[in-house]
Amino acid sequence: MSTIQEIQQFTTAVHFQELNTEEYAPSQLGSHIQQISASTDMDTLDVIIIGCGEFRGQKRSATISNGPDKIREEFYKLHYWHADVKIGDLGNIMEGKTLADTRAALKTVLGELHAMGKKILVLGGSHDLTLQQYEVYKDVEEIIDFTVIDMLADMAEGNGANYDDYLMTALTSTPNFVRHFNLIGFQSYFVNPQLIETLDKLRFDCLRVGKAREDIDQIEPILRGTHLLSMDINAIRYSDAPVNKMASPNGFFGDEMCKITRFAGMSPVLQSFGLYGYIPEHDHESITAKLIAQMLWYYIDGVNVGKTEASLDDRDEFFEYQMTFTDYNSLFLKSKRTNRWWMQLPEGRFIPCSHKDYIVACHNEMPEIWLREMERIVG
Repeated sequence: MSTIQEIQQFTTAVHFQELNTEEYAPSQLGSHIQQISASTDMDTLDVIIIGCGEFRGQKRSATISNGPDKIREEFYKLHYWHADVKIGDLGNIMEGKTLADTRAALKTVLGELHAMGKKILVLGGSHDLTLQQYEVYKDVEEIIDFTVIDMLADMAEGNGANYDDYLMTALTSTPNFVRHFNLIGFQSYFVNPQLIETLDKLRFDCLRVGKAREDIDQIEPILRGTHLLSMDINAIRYSDAPVNKMASPNGFFGDEMCKITRFAGMSPVLQSFGLYGYIPEHDHESITAKLIAQMLWYYIDGVNVGKTEASLDDRDEFFEYQMTFTDYNSLFLKSKRTNRWWMQLPEGRFIPCSHKDYIVACHNEMPEIWLREMERIVG
């Protein structure tokens, strides 16, 4: 039995593309996304879509959601601008008899795709499924940087069984394989300040939504070094994503989220991207599904850009700027292809940074991203 056949034991028998009666123009994504079967050459695919409409982690009586297919309806209609990015669709995880069964199936599928080295798009489902994304890395003992975009901090006391405590499990379980964690877009009035203080003491970075929106570009270096990204649509303001009854009148605008997902696609190391919280029954005129589809389109756009980036070893493709600030010598690199920046640490390793960090160093000040990284090394 092939790996794909083994994976398909955990997916629904009928694929979205078999149910969908819409006829797509040659320029639309629906004419190019490949339905994955046992005969599919996985080596030709860059991005794999997998749906999991499991919500019992949020509400015990919830039935399986068709949210992933509703998102597909809108995503497949969009036009295909990125011929160099090949997309495959595995369909949806089959509903298990219990919540634990569904989670185990999702984790198995994600693990097999991770072993293939694929970029994975998970269409959820409730936010607790993030734990299955993390457990894939934990099982292979792979140290990662982990980023969550959420208006809340899902760190209630618990064992990871619920949508609001999965982060506590991921960040405190032992052995632990999270080198660094970022919480982006939280809204202070919804989060216990002591929790943010604790995360800060652990040298984790928390960026509230107001600070993030002041300069969206500062999120790009964070996501460039992120291996696992989990996004709850409650981070989007209610007016732009009205499907979310738990949302806030504040949050990211839709276009800002599209820019953020484009950053995610550009990351050379981001392999597992989960998008959670979509409930189609609340989606008037499919506005939120349309927004999520556009976010995915920008993610693919980012993957397309990322494929053009040169290796840091190919110095002919970078501008080099030697810099001394606060008695430290550093080398800044700027890509000739994408205009992105990197900064060298004392031990020689390069970390993603922004043009703003370079300007700060030019004024003989220590960039905050440098300071935080040095604290983690020393700590």
